[in-house]
Amino acid sequence: MGAAAWWRRSLGQRFNPAGVAAVAAVAASEPRLALPHVSVQDIRWLDWGELRRAGFRGVVFDKDNTLTAPYAPGLWPPLAAAFDQCRAAFPPGSLAVYSNSADIKKPGGEAKEIESYFGCSASNLVLVGDRYFTDVVYGNRNGFLTVLTEPLNFANESYIVRQVRKFEAYLISYWYRKGHRPIKHPLLPDARRIVKFDPYNDPMAPAA
Repeated sequence: MGAAAWWRRSLGQRFNPAGVAAVAAVAASEPRLALPHVSVQDIRWLDWGELRRAGFRGVVFDKDNTLTAPYAPGLWPPLAAAFDQCRAAFPPGSLAVYSNSADIKKPGGEAKEIESYFGCSASNLVLVGDRYFTDVVYGNRNGFLTVLTEPLNFANESYIVRQVRKFEAYLISYWYRKGHRPIKHPLLPDARRIVKFDPYNDPMAPAA
């Protein structure tokens, strides 16, 4: 296997030119585009009923490492109840899942295709994913409410991808220290209201 082929195989769906371009654009212009409205451990922390009551009409999920382990076809079992709650809160046809690994390609650029599918503005949609410079940047650029989850499984991710994640985390931490904050969303000025509270591990609790 040639070096170029190995590189592409090693990175897989977790690294793409759009992500690299997003890093450069955000770093040079508007860092807050990479800052999610909400950060949670996984979708079990989200109050889907509250999102619906706030006026959101649909949810767009990244598949790999958000709903499933990387490259796995099925939902990660511990998330089954939370996903059912999401389906119950939103009417049929109000959920969409994308994944490069399954040839359900991640959207790029503008959100017109997604808006056409849902029949509403992107500002009425929630985007849930595990990457700052692909999922979150895309969502914030187009007006979605952006939710960042932690990756479900690192086992199938290459060393290179893990290093990219560390680089992303370093930049995000740096921008927060510099005073940058997430863009306010018109439907949800205080995004903490959609996060379920767990007294043992509350991701939204202020640092001690």
